[in-house]
Amino acid sequence: MRKITCILVFILSVLSIYAADITMIVNVFKEGNASKIAQNMDTEVDIAVPGAANKGTGAAAVAILARFFELDKPTGFTVLHHADRKESGFIVGKLITGKGESRVNITYGTKEDKVLIQSIRIE
Repeated sequence: MRKITCILVFILSVLSIYAADITMIVNVFKEGNASKIAQNMDTEVDIAVPGAANKGTGAAAVAILARFFELDKPTGFTVLHHADRKESGFIVGKLITGKGESRVNITYGTKEDKVLIQSIRIE
């Protein structure tokens, strides 16, 4: 039994080496502060929110997200699923706003231990 426990601890520690830190992304969606995420946008970002969609620069994606947050202030965000690979990952979450709940899908890549958002979909 002890051997199995040691193996499980080892596997989990190896997997955590590759786990990207998504805390900042989660906090942005909880607080509704898009400007905090600007440094984590990739060079090209695909974004779709109710009423707007764009595939362009990270700055354009931040502007669209900021406008969405202005119109529909978040009151909570819960991560439903998060998966990581060595160089990419995704987050599926539930965004709670004054107008109700929305599903959020975010894909990202990692470069030099930095999370770079590649797409955001709010449905």
